[in-house]
Amino acid sequence: MGIETKTIRIAMNGITGRMGYRQHLLRSILPIRDAGGFTLEDGTRIQVEPILVGRNEAKVRELAEKHNVAEWSTDLDAVINDPSIDVVFDASMTSLRAATLKKAMLAGKHVFTEKPTAETLEEAIELARIGQSTGVTAGVVHDKLYLPGLVKLRRLVDDGFFGRVLSIRGEFGYWVFEGENQAAQRPSWNYRKEDGGGMTTDMFCHWNYVLEGIVGKVKSVNAKTATHIPARWDESGTEYKATADDASYGIFELETPGGDQVVGQVNSSWAVRVYRDELVEFQVDGTHGSAVAGLNKCVAQQRAHTPKPVWNPDLPVTESFRSQWQEVPANAELDNGFKLQWEEFLRDVVAGREHRFGLLSAARGVQLAELGLQSNNERRTIDIPEIAL
Repeated sequence: MGIETKTIRIAMNGITGRMGYRQHLLRSILPIRDAGGFTLEDGTRIQVEPILVGRNEAKVRELAEKHNVAEWSTDLDAVINDPSIDVVFDASMTSLRAATLKKAMLAGKHVFTEKPTAETLEEAIELARIGQSTGVTAGVVHDKLYLPGLVKLRRLVDDGFFGRVLSIRGEFGYWVFEGENQAAQRPSWNYRKEDGGGMTTDMFCHWNYVLEGIVGKVKSVNAKTATHIPARWDESGTEYKATADDASYGIFELETPGGDQVVGQVNSSWAVRVYRDELVEFQVDGTHGSAVAGLNKCVAQQRAHTPKPVWNPDLPVTESFRSQWQEVPANAELDNGFKLQWEEFLRDVVAGREHRFGLLSAARGVQLAELGLQSNNERRTIDIPEIAL
């Protein structure tokens, strides 16, 4: 008896953008396709067939030809209503996403999407309700929890390495050029509030699931936002006013599953120069040990190996603090995080079950971003209520 093969047809909307192209098409779906798919526990082989979708016909056609993709379209509605399509993926502009996801789910399509899922909490909750009522499998990209560094960090939590967790601190960001003399590394809409841009809107959705996935539930937020660079230049070289925040500094009260209270801090900025090992790093401190994790690397220091520094500003520091930490091994082969979550999501699609990172989780991320902006505007700490569908 031969091996059964199932092909999942995936409409990929927004693949001309940076994330849609690099992480989802180039490093996830195409490698799965070119490897002949992947195998389920029962031996069934799952293959993927991408259909590229975008508004710019020339760009979409060029990508399709370059990567040997047979089908492409500029008509998103027609693709959504095509009965042969199994999954609709969205990595387009935030302002367009909620409408796309709603149409897709109401058409009976499974959805996999970038974040935030919507511009407002009300829209995000509506999407979660539609996903629940239609019974489709809905997945939201939670890529950072699949990063080797954070996988190692989570393993330390599960192993009880930290004892009682006291705090988690995150540093994220890099210098995004203004676009005048050097091209910006990010699209101009990121810096226009009216187009759905903004650091808080973008990154608090990430930090919510990272904090939930590593430590526990986010109970409150106190945020300060800033637009450090008031003027930038767009893709055509035209100067424009930056109307969205390009940095956001947050303090969060967290609660572990065991009921312990933890303080969280995350600094996010596109106007900061990097003096750390990786573009994002998280440090968890606990009574029995501490660890620092980035995209790939994770180092730890347990209680018995913690040195006893003495504050003396009159003498130069002679000890190397970094050398006192031990690297945490992977103990496994860790693939690209986006690709790993795609495969997990597609397994759930075939099995007809919920994906563990769904639209409700995404709604909590939108909620945190919304309350973070409210906290900044009102200059106060805001408690985070439970979301009920």
